[in-house]
Parts: sequence; C-alpha cells; structure tokens
Amino acid sequence: MSSDLRSKSRPFNSPLECGLRMLFILTAQAGRFADLQRLVNYDYLLVHSGDVSGGPRSLHPDVPFRGNELLIKRDLVHAGLNAMFSRELIEKSFTIMGIMYRANELTLAFTKLLRSAYADDLRSRSQWLVERFGDMPDHELETFMSANVGKWGAEFERFTAARDLEP
Repeated sequence: MSSDLRSKSRPFNSPLECGLRMLFILTAQAGRFADLQRLVNYDYLLVHSGDVSGGPRSLHPDVPFRGNELLIKRDLVHAGLNAMFSRELIEKSFTIMGIMYRANELTLAFTKLLRSAYADDLRSRSQWLVERFGDMPDHELETFMSANVGKWGAEFERFTAARDLEP
C-alpha cells in the first residue's frame, strides 16, 4: 500500500468516525436538537466516559492530555455532521440559536443496521450520556467541561514527573 493511500484513508479520528458517533448520540436524544458545541462535548464524553465520576469504562484508551482533544474535535465533529447530513441521515435546522442537529427517521434505522460490539458500546454509552447530561443546560455543561478538561489525561503527567525524580 502506498504511503499516499495510507495517509488519505484514516479510519480513526476521522470525520466519518465522528459522524457515526453523532448518529448514535442523536438517536439517544430522541428527537431533541443539539448545537455543534454540545455535540463536541458529547463526543468527548462518549469516547472518554470513564473520565466522568460514575461513568462507564471509556470507549477508547486513555491517552496523555486527552482533554486537549476538545481543541481539535470541533472541526472533525462538524465535518462528520456534514457528511451524515449529506447522506440524509440527520436533520439540520437553522434557528435563532444557530445551526441545530437532530436525528430523523433514517438515523435510527441506519444505526440499527450496525451490529458489532463497538456499535453496542456506542448505543449504551450514548444512552448513559443523554441520561447524565441531556437535561443539563448548555452553560452548565460548559462549566462542567471547563472545570474538568485540565484534569483529564493529567495522570500521565504525574507518572512522568515521578520518573524524572528517579536518579
């Protein structure tokens, strides 16, 4: 496989992967609208659910400074939402609050077709996510994320600091 082809086909942290996660999140919301910022936060919390006290085990492995993912996630989630919208798998509405997204009749039908352990994990974590954060107002969710983002992944910094102290 040529290096050009490998660099162009990136299955992890791609707009397609983010878009598929958005389908599960929007399905769990049962017709409620969400804006891009809420969905960016939801994507982080879905993937790293173990960072939340009482949350299920994280879907993806813990990495150092994973809270910084929020800085790059916005463009990926936005591109993923656009990809899903272009396939008519989600609804996009232009409101006075901005662009809002929600599931449509095809979203649930499509996600039901996806049958794997990973898809099952996405379903259960999306349900947990909406139960835990779905009724939280936007400003409270932002406050929660801001208060915790610096802590997520910082445990690796402590290990590195301890190793540096060893002679």
